[in-house]
Amino acid sequence: MLGARELSLPPNSALLFYLQRLRDEAHRFAIGTHRQKRAKSLTTSSLDDVPGIGPSRKRALLMHFGTARAVKGAALEDLERAPGISRAIARQLYDYFHPAG
Repeated sequence: MLGARELSLPPNSALLFYLQRLRDEAHRFAIGTHRQKRAKSLTTSSLDDVPGIGPSRKRALLMHFGTARAVKGAALEDLERAPGISRAIARQLYDYFHPAG
């Protein structure tokens, strides 16, 4: 802002106290929102979108392969070898990440 002057408020001013509370509340809200978003991103993966893959199969796949990216890049034979994953589910998972075309 051109021509703006700096404004000094006395340390015990009610306006200064109000502005500080406003700033603190805005920061608290922003930090809380950021933490919620980060926590959600840590618990979700691309496996959540695959039909037929619930929490227990997701857990089994992640324990076997380590990461969702490794599951995504796995060959059909590797998916079939994962504990708790049948041939049909392995095929469905493979087809989901490797669409024909």
